Amino acid sequence: MDPELQSIATENYQFQNWAKTFKCRPELLFEPRTEAQVVKIVRLAQQQKKRVRVFGSGHSPSDLACSSEFLVNIDHMDRMLSVDREQCVVSVQGGTSLHKLHVVLKENGLAMSNLGSISDQTIAGVMATASHGTGAHFGCLSTSIVDMTLVTANGDVVRCSASENSDLFKAAQCHLGALGIVVRVSLLVEPAFRLEAIQRPYKFFDDILPNWDEVLHSSEHTRVWWYPHTDDCVVWRANRTTKPVSSPAAPSATLAQKAQNWWYDRFLGFHFYQSILNLTRFRPSTIPYLTQFMFATVHKRPFAIVDDSHKIFNFDCLFPQYVNEWAIDWNDAPAALRELNEFINNNDLKVHFPVEIRFVDEDDIWLSPAYGRKTCYIGVIMYRPYGKPVPYKKYWKAYEDIMRKYGGRPHWAK
Repeated sequence: MDPELQSIATENYQFQNWAKTFKCRPELLFEPRTEAQVVKIVRLAQQQKKRVRVFGSGHSPSDLACSSEFLVNIDHMDRMLSVDREQCVVSVQGGTSLHKLHVVLKENGLAMSNLGSISDQTIAGVMATASHGTGAHFGCLSTSIVDMTLVTANGDVVRCSASENSDLFKAAQCHLGALGIVVRVSLLVEPAFRLEAIQRPYKFFDDILPNWDEVLHSSEHTRVWWYPHTDDCVVWRANRTTKPVSSPAAPSATLAQKAQNWWYDRFLGFHFYQSILNLTRFRPSTIPYLTQFMFATVHKRPFAIVDDSHKIFNFDCLFPQYVNEWAIDWNDAPAALRELNEFINNNDLKVHFPVEIRFVDEDDIWLSPAYGRKTCYIGVIMYRPYGKPVPYKKYWKAYEDIMRKYGGRPHWAK
């Protein structure tokens, strides 16, 4: 092997994703720092007839990144390449994490227009699966790509955009790692902004589903959390604002605000909830009562906060979990959700909250779940307290059958 590749290769490496649902032991792990090294890795794989897979943060709960052959991690390729403040375009290496991107963007008075729930992922990873946030007039994150540079399977370095290698570009905006290794990405962003997020409790089947179109258009970014086994839900709405920062996580927050935030979010919402969830593994019939308690004690509380956009978009995803998320036409979502509720109730399933409901504008990206239609993402979850297994396959089967009935398309990372 080339001495340069030997210096970035590791044997006996075990990869495990964040949710601890999949792991693998590749023949070799490579951690390149330059595009030239990526080219060498790909050409070595070609010579030895090895398959190559790439991972970043490993946050996908699926086995998408697993391989028994060559595994590549591009975390060291995380430099900002250029910033055009006037055109609001930034270029970064593919291994740049969203967390790092937020810092650099803020320093330049810029921000991503929309984000998902977390920022642990790399830019290349989050774009490869058309990951999304929420907002009826906002596309998936891949719609923000201006151009991309990939190292293809034969070791060529190819740039693509809407005007250059346009077919490759439409495929690469959601490529699942099948077209090459993404080494550079340019993104369209916008001037930095703050968001005001307001969350309120509602009755899901009485207040929300009958007023579906009004609800999903009730803010720039709307998210609904429904609590199975109940008619309870919360609606989170976020809009751009010029109001000053007002958040219990802000440096200006009082000690009492910080203490209250710790009590509800960290103690009750994380530690207490995980410990009781662990006990429900032995008596699942108590799950609906735990859901009712958590809603009444923690989640029913209305709140309004203002902060930098990425701090509002992101939140704590708690502990390891099984997750499943599909996309359907947002006009079909109320009927699908009623069917899911009926199945849960009629089959004595005991499932965890929430069912998360988000909205994404249509796009023209070939493999995007939002291709050609206004989309509602419906996500279900079963937590794994302390990494312990819980039953979920019957729930998943029923949920997926309902999603397929309505022309559902799976979230590629889940």
